[in-house]
Amino acid sequence: MDASMTNDLQRTARQALPLMDLTSLNDDDTDRGIESLCRRARTPAGTPAAVCVYPAFVTTAQRTLKALDLAGKVRVATVTNFPHGGDDIMAVARESREAVAAGADEVDVVFPWRTLLAGDEETGRELVACCHQACGDATLKVILETGELKDPALIRRAAELAIEGGADFLKTSTGKVTVNATLEAAEILLEAIKASGRDVGIKVAGGVRTTEDAQAYLALAERVMGANWITPGHFRFGASDLFDDLLVALGMAVAPAGGKA
Repeated sequence: MDASMTNDLQRTARQALPLMDLTSLNDDDTDRGIESLCRRARTPAGTPAAVCVYPAFVTTAQRTLKALDLAGKVRVATVTNFPHGGDDIMAVARESREAVAAGADEVDVVFPWRTLLAGDEETGRELVACCHQACGDATLKVILETGELKDPALIRRAAELAIEGGADFLKTSTGKVTVNATLEAAEILLEAIKASGRDVGIKVAGGVRTTEDAQAYLALAERVMGANWITPGHFRFGASDLFDDLLVALGMAVAPAGGKA
């Protein structure tokens, strides 16, 4: 790799690292593993925007970040209605409210995408609206599971419904299905955000593993929304493999993972 390419990747890595949601969403997660995840958030190049964990580990994450003097610098995100995206609106709203009460700063809720496939638009909009209310001041990211919706028109409609319901971010995927983030789906979400005129961000999650991958998504976001739009308040990556690759691009040692995302 020539010097110019190396420098380009380093610039991308420096830009992408503070946009990361360092993630562990595994069935075998433990308190010790989440503590290790939180310790990885401190790097010589700065910190990610958030750590993302299951609701059962929100308290552990907040406690560990506080002990590391990272409270307020690294937010705690969690997931609800995850990963299947059911359509029980009140149950999902209650789960989201309880997650915030436990200390979550951000909630990533799965949109009931199957209802949209069945032609029902109102359930998705109402579920997002109820979760928006339940989350209060916490950031609400809505996972659209774009790889399951497949049809660009359905992806666009899901994005519009989530925005109408009060989403703070649109998120591509759970990372738990066959097709997760793609540049095509991300572009549809960005175009929907731009058309809405609302202050909504995007989170690209699932299958983004390399600095080169991140570079492509950042270039897309810059083309659609402009360079100044790309901040942690508008753009996130949800991955752990990517975090490791960014550190390698920056010439840093990779700490042992507390669990793969």
